[in-house]
Amino acid sequence: MTLISLQNVAIEFPLYHFGARSLKKRLLARLKTDDSNRIVVAALRDLNIEIRSGERVGLVGHNGAGKSTLLRTMAGIYAPVAGRLEVQGSIGSLIDPSAGIDPEGTGIENIRLHCLYRGLEREATDAFIEEVSAFSGLGEFLDVPVRGYSAGMSVRLSFAMATAMTPEVLLMDEWFLAGDADFMATAEARMTSLVGGAKILVLASHDHNILRRWCSRIIRLDRGRIVADGPVEDVLGPAAMPQAVA
Repeated sequence: MTLISLQNVAIEFPLYHFGARSLKKRLLARLKTDDSNRIVVAALRDLNIEIRSGERVGLVGHNGAGKSTLLRTMAGIYAPVAGRLEVQGSIGSLIDPSAGIDPEGTGIENIRLHCLYRGLEREATDAFIEEVSAFSGLGEFLDVPVRGYSAGMSVRLSFAMATAMTPEVLLMDEWFLAGDADFMATAEARMTSLVGGAKILVLASHDHNILRRWCSRIIRLDRGRIVADGPVEDVLGPAAMPQAVA
């Protein structure tokens, strides 16, 4: 069974050496303080979510609402300070193009590290390297340290590695829309296939067109809390009708 379950989950980020009381006053709506030198940011609070196999869920909310934090929590990057998180099924994450990337290593070295992390045998590793190399189109740049890559090249490498195998649980942030037009045309075809193959999709995006296309359920976040959860049209409202040409 494929499942994501959050029960009363809370995520907090401690900040240290913030002694100015004026700063504390400005942040009172979002923060709670432990002492004069420590501030705790309540990023997610009392989240209760259950996502079952077959669901396509979109996360919406203004910047800082908690969308990316929730994705990272589901991916196991952040550990809850309260509540219970359960994820059943293999996870694939398109959250941060730099996540899991060693900037000092070459593209090929990073691909091999990715294979080691996934526990792939030698034959599967060779096939994975060939697939990522071909799809990324980076050619000889795969022998160059990643720190020298442009933002678009980094996205190509990360996207190719993250999508070379179809996971049961697919977690995506909207960074995957970055990149040059030619690559995005190819990437969209692969993304559509990946979304169709995953048993659960969770997508954070500001683009309502993409959310309407790929999702059947929307969760709206505000200040780390759920303020709406339901069918796409109930949360986003009806899609705008195209205007007739006079």
